[in-house]
Amino acid sequence: MHMTIHVETPKGDSLTDITAQVCDAVRETGVSNGVCFVTVPHTTAGITLNSYLDPNTARDIVADVRRLVPTRTDFHHIFDTPADAAGHIKATLVGHSELLFVEDGALVLGDSQGLFFYDFDGPRRRRVLVRVLEG
Repeated sequence: MHMTIHVETPKGDSLTDITAQVCDAVRETGVSNGVCFVTVPHTTAGITLNSYLDPNTARDIVADVRRLVPTRTDFHHIFDTPADAAGHIKATLVGHSELLFVEDGALVLGDSQGLFFYDFDGPRRRRVLVRVLEG
């Protein structure tokens, strides 16, 4: 079963916790055991797993990824803005998908793990694609 989650993102780089929406999508499928594939069809966005317990974790991740790949004006690719080129690089580093196990109708996550949509070029209305396969 295939579902789409919509995410409204603020200006700049941001991490949005989408764990609850993906868990709801898994429950709606009725799949007891299998896998859940989560991906984004965007070149300046990504998906990552990390701790949801302390919001400062997300702030630290965003700050350090910005430090690693700063917005510069000397990129060869500047489609809309210099942030667009930086966003492509950040998305390559973070990745565009996660594959998670489903057991007893629920996502298998660690005690503090959450699933985050990472936008590198907001504000935007973005899509997250979720597919759950039984097996």
